Amino acid sequence: MTRKIRPDDVAMILASCDRDTHAGRRDYAVLMLLARLGLRAGEAAAARAGDIDWRAGTILVRGKGGREERMPLPADAGAAIADYCRNARPQDAASGMLFLHARAPYGPVSPSAVGDVVVRACRRAGLEPASAHQLRHSAATAMRRAGAPLSEISELLRHRHEGTTSKYGTIDPDELGPATHPWPGEAS
Repeated sequence: MTRKIRPDDVAMILASCDRDTHAGRRDYAVLMLLARLGLRAGEAAAARAGDIDWRAGTILVRGKGGREERMPLPADAGAAIADYCRNARPQDAASGMLFLHARAPYGPVSPSAVGDVVVRACRRAGLEPASAHQLRHSAATAMRRAGAPLSEISELLRHRHEGTTSKYGTIDPDELGPATHPWPGEAS
């Protein structure tokens, strides 16, 4: 079974980014999109600088199967992207892609590079390496914990069928500990 990323883990992963560096600002913005919007690695890598409608507070997400959907951009994720664009994104880059390599040649990051951002952040935070997809699961679980219905979680994750979403946001047995009683005869 894949290790669950808990809310404290997400906070540690985000805090591991050195936001005084170009790479740290980029990594923080990438991680915020993964953790808050549940983007797939490929969706984060495919983001373009012009995909954000700052006035409306939305971002265009290019997903699986060529689907494009405009999603609300949480204020904290938007602030992270704005900080990256103002203070770290290479201005002389010819690419219209949002996330670029921190060193020349400033090409766009790939989905595997987005995955590497997650792995490096986990290591810096003292956690076992995780994947971008595990952050997607964590976003769904956070919504479930907040009481969001399956339909909303499905919409955020851009699933075509709610049945697909039902695999996300499952209850971690460790969370049930205080609410459950030991099995009769089992040591407590």
